[in-house]
Amino acid sequence: MAYKNARDILPCELIEEIQKYIDGDLVYIPTKSDKTEWGIRSGAKQKYAERNHAIREQYRSSVSIEELARLYFLSTDSIKKIVYGAPAEAGRKKA
Repeated sequence: MAYKNARDILPCELIEEIQKYIDGDLVYIPTKSDKTEWGIRSGAKQKYAERNHAIREQYRSSVSIEELARLYFLSTDSIKKIVYGAPAEAGRKKA
């Protein structure tokens, strides 16, 4: 994504109004169609879903919560949320 100079595309009145709130800093303006969920574009959502599935499988195979925390560099509380939470947790939307 290339940066554009506001002077080249916006009316002077609008630029002056924006400058009341932010003067000289960079501002990101999302597109109207930018409606993808977190992690879809980067693949992070899929990566964490696969990791959490592996953690649940290892837990079912008698690997302790403490050992899983050590292996995955997570807290025991995080491991507990993964193994005791819903399996489709990564696919759920939060309200």
